[in-house]
Amino acid sequence: MPEDSDWEAYKVPPTRTPVSERTTSVPNPVAFFQTVFNYVIDAPVTFVREWIERQQAKNKYYYYHQKFRRVPDLSECLEGDYLCFFEAEAQWRRDRMVDQEIVEIVRERLGACKQREGPNQFQNCAKEAELLAQVTKAYQDRYGDLGVHGNARTCLMKQKHRMMEERKAQANASQ
Repeated sequence: MPEDSDWEAYKVPPTRTPVSERTTSVPNPVAFFQTVFNYVIDAPVTFVREWIERQQAKNKYYYYHQKFRRVPDLSECLEGDYLCFFEAEAQWRRDRMVDQEIVEIVRERLGACKQREGPNQFQNCAKEAELLAQVTKAYQDRYGDLGVHGNARTCLMKQKHRMMEERKAQANASQ
């Protein structure tokens, strides 16, 4: 690079941004409306939102980890105790949903094992297949043949009838 650089060819940018000079004495209406909006609408809303966030930070609530207390079974409810009937029904529905998810998870595990193992799936996934058979049988024993409109009372009656049949079979086998 030559010693005598031509400053006209390589102009240096200004060190400071030039200030725009006003040509009028009337204030900018956009700036006025922005200021009014910030003080009248944005500031109170921001204050309320931050206050709510502070309150929620004190009381953390994780809805996806909600734990319900176990309520008495329908067989333990007193006659005419409709609140107990309702709670038992809600508990039964939650239990049914949990059991459905358990069956679905075991089924997905078996499917993943079959996909992973390929041709060797019968020998390498036998444990998962047996677990799926056990879980499905337990689900079928408890909730099978109840249909869409099944409830805690019909499920309890089904269990009662199954127990009576098992006792009858034991009595016939012992004779």
